[in-house]
Amino acid sequence: MTATPSVPDASLLHPPLPHLTGPVLRTPESCFEGLTDFPYAPHYQTVGGLRMACIDEGPRDGPVVLLMHGEPTWGYLYRSMIPTLVAAGCRVVAPDLVGLGRSDKPVRREDYTYAHHVAWMNAWLEAMDLRGITLFCQDWGSLIGLRMACAAPERFARIALGNGGLPTGTEKIPRAFHLWRAFSRYSPLFPIGRIVATGCARGLSADARRAYDAPFPTRRHKAGARAFPSLVPITPDNPERAANEAAWQVLENWHKPFLTLFSNRDPITRGIWRVFQTRVPGAQGQAHRKIEGGGHFLQEDCGPEVAQALVEFVRAEA
Repeated sequence: MTATPSVPDASLLHPPLPHLTGPVLRTPESCFEGLTDFPYAPHYQTVGGLRMACIDEGPRDGPVVLLMHGEPTWGYLYRSMIPTLVAAGCRVVAPDLVGLGRSDKPVRREDYTYAHHVAWMNAWLEAMDLRGITLFCQDWGSLIGLRMACAAPERFARIALGNGGLPTGTEKIPRAFHLWRAFSRYSPLFPIGRIVATGCARGLSADARRAYDAPFPTRRHKAGARAFPSLVPITPDNPERAANEAAWQVLENWHKPFLTLFSNRDPITRGIWRVFQTRVPGAQGQAHRKIEGGGHFLQEDCGPEVAQALVEFVRAEA
């Protein structure tokens, strides 16, 4: 059995649940009616006074696959991956981050911080009491999901990372991200469906665009979606640098299986896979894969292929 890595300075990896400073919105269920190719009922958990939603499909006793989405998507992103995983006998759990999807949405920008998102998800994971987890994380799903795994490594059996990272503010940031960050801050319009479409190499149907717009019936519902890009640690003085460096200490002693599944057409995370293959011991000897033809949202462009790679990952290390 692979040893569980020790956790340095646990307080950095376990930020406290926040006290919200403003009102909270809840997207009406009617906004989600009529979504195509998405028959999955939401399951809810209350964390820190907020209702968080997740998809929970497949056998209760199957190996748990935790699918962490990024921004500005939600569990709908995984609709083409869930059938393959469930057919393989996995229990598939895909939560919606606070501020996105069916989860509650604080209105004040100040209520959204990187530490708050980690605290909400750590508490959600403890409430769900998931164990033996195979984590797949992408975009902000990795910035949060990797922190979750490093805070509670005993709950995780393996990690697969796609188009994501764990920045500490010391890395070179691509121009594409700076443009996206500026757009999220200053654009008077923030069309979620169109934004997701620009991150897909193979386009996005009108129905799918509507599904990504569904959680945001008003501008006030978009506070969290707009906040995410500004929370990424891109400078050394970022308040979450120390916590992410502590997480890297865990990853540099992570001997459990670690797989990279990066696509070849993502201008934001291009090449980051090399960092993880070099620094994470558990990445050695794994069947790392480049997903051809996938953009930033590789789940949209190549979902079944990514799902099959996860099935093989789980079975190889079972």
